[in-house]
Amino acid sequence: MSLFRPLCKFCASVHRVRDIIPTLRTAMAIAQSGTPGPVFVELPIDVLYPYFMVQKEMVPPIRPKGLMGRGVSWYLENHLANLFAGAWEPRPEGPLPLDIPQASPQQVQRCVEILSRAKRPLMVLGSQALLPLTPAHKLRAAVETLGVPCFLAGMARGLLGRNHPLHIRQNRSAALKKADVVLLAGIVCDFRLSYGRVLSRSSKIIIVNRNRKEMLINSDIFWKPQEAIQGDVGSFVLKLVEGLQGQTWASDWAEELRQADREKDQSFREKAMMPVAQHLNPVRVLQLVEETLPDNSILVVDGGDFVGTAAHLVQPRGPLCWLDPGAFGTLGVGAGFALGAKLCRPDAEVWCLFGDGAFGYSLIEFDTFVRHKIPVMALIGNDAGWTQISREQVPCLGSNVACGLAYSDYHKAAIGLGAQGLLLSRDNEDQVVKVLCDAQQQCRDGHPVVVNILIGRTDFRDGSIAV
Repeated sequence: MSLFRPLCKFCASVHRVRDIIPTLRTAMAIAQSGTPGPVFVELPIDVLYPYFMVQKEMVPPIRPKGLMGRGVSWYLENHLANLFAGAWEPRPEGPLPLDIPQASPQQVQRCVEILSRAKRPLMVLGSQALLPLTPAHKLRAAVETLGVPCFLAGMARGLLGRNHPLHIRQNRSAALKKADVVLLAGIVCDFRLSYGRVLSRSSKIIIVNRNRKEMLINSDIFWKPQEAIQGDVGSFVLKLVEGLQGQTWASDWAEELRQADREKDQSFREKAMMPVAQHLNPVRVLQLVEETLPDNSILVVDGGDFVGTAAHLVQPRGPLCWLDPGAFGTLGVGAGFALGAKLCRPDAEVWCLFGDGAFGYSLIEFDTFVRHKIPVMALIGNDAGWTQISREQVPCLGSNVACGLAYSDYHKAAIGLGAQGLLLSRDNEDQVVKVLCDAQQQCRDGHPVVVNILIGRTDFRDGSIAV
């Protein structure tokens, strides 16, 4: 309890059988209310077993004769009675009472007025936008009706599908500096937005978030909100669209942002053609992954350098089709995410993009995938190192200590666990698409697959292929 209390929204220990259901209902309601988060319920072993088993373990079969023995026996019998008192009485049923904050009509109206006067509006949608109660298709329709160019982050990636004209993917910092009104919907000013320093002092900032404390971090230091609204993001966007019906913005602003996207895409195409000292160019490999990825795919990404590059180049095909370690960089979640995604949506193809460092946490789970016949596909960007760390560590400390790995045969390890294993290297660089398609077919045939892709270690000193 002491370990979990600082980390969880709710902690409880159940001491009577009759409290199991009410405590679990409370915990699940709190987990889903406000900003969703973890809860912890401790169930001591004596509330988990039937009465007769606990009685057999707790109460002596022969009543003691001595005073001390009779006292202990009396105490244990009373404890047993209290433990199971009311255990068979009816307990609450039905929907959980969730507490989800909502923006007031006055707040929505003030935001409508701010946006209606904007010349260069911009929206950044984060993970909170995809939480219930607003279905993804309704949120997408609202964003399209609103017509404001937007960046998508976290679980909001893929909301607008692939290559949507309102979805701006590159040069976010520059765009935020130029915008005169910025709507931060379900995203906070942490390190991902340089703590708010990427926002212009002259811009009007609207921020909406379920958590007021998170919403206001670093405000009045590097940025200041015009409107700060504690409320559900999805329903707020729907109400905003209702208030702005018929509102349009000049097309040259969105076109300016799209042109910057096209220029960045061209720079990636140039990087994809650059030679690397050995193995494959990671940018080119990821471009081919983007071309091969099917429409019914779910992307699970778990890693640093390789995944950071993939975030620029590989687009999820629809809403709720991108799972990553999140702001805390919790490497090792990939196999668990893949397992959950495939079981939740068995008709989808689950493609996992791993860095070789991160894959060390997930390799053994291919034994699980094989035993339970769960076909997922893992692509490992193997550059023999914790390269994202090396990029900063070597210039700062002059040493690559603890960042070097080996070009390990992860595909052979997968074969040893009963999965399919394939290798992509300089020797078959002209067959990248063929190998990806072979892996895809093996997955469709019911086999988990690991594709070990040997990629060049880009020069972190001059950033020749750094993204």
